[in-house]
Amino acid sequence: MRCGIALGSNIENRLANLREGGKRSCSLHEPGPPIRVSSIYETAPVDCEPGTMPYLSAVMEINFTGPPVALFDRLLEIERALGRTSKRPRNSPRIIDLEVLYAGNLVLNNPEIIIPHPRLRQRRFALAALAETSPDLVLSRSVAFRPEASRRAGRSGPSHATRRSIVRS
Repeated sequence: MRCGIALGSNIENRLANLREGGKRSCSLHEPGPPIRVSSIYETAPVDCEPGTMPYLSAVMEINFTGPPVALFDRLLEIERALGRTSKRPRNSPRIIDLEVLYAGNLVLNNPEIIIPHPRLRQRRFALAALAETSPDLVLSRSVAFRPEASRRAGRSGPSHATRRSIVRS
């Protein structure tokens, strides 16, 4: 099934962190349609301590046939391998942040994972990036979400986007 992953970093070498997170997330891709990767967006941190560095963020879509919780667990393993600590305050700076945005048309709400991501509509970079990688994406009817329509309506618009790739050839 097609799964959307958000990637972000706002400490140390943000671009290198994002690229390494993207490279390792690509390793989770299974046979099927090709991987799609957005541009990199720089956005101001939201609900963070004053002086927090801006985020570099991107979205990628991979094919993953396991359950979404397995994808979530694999992303947590990548975060740990890249140096992210599991014990930290919410919205604190991070070397890497990998999140499952959606998994096909599934709607899940359990203690381990909520899909689609509960704050997807508030993540301006994610809306813009999804409009770029998956403009025809329609998530569950209960979510009533189309990234292209959200972007055109002005509910997105990160401060800066660049065509730098998170995945090098």
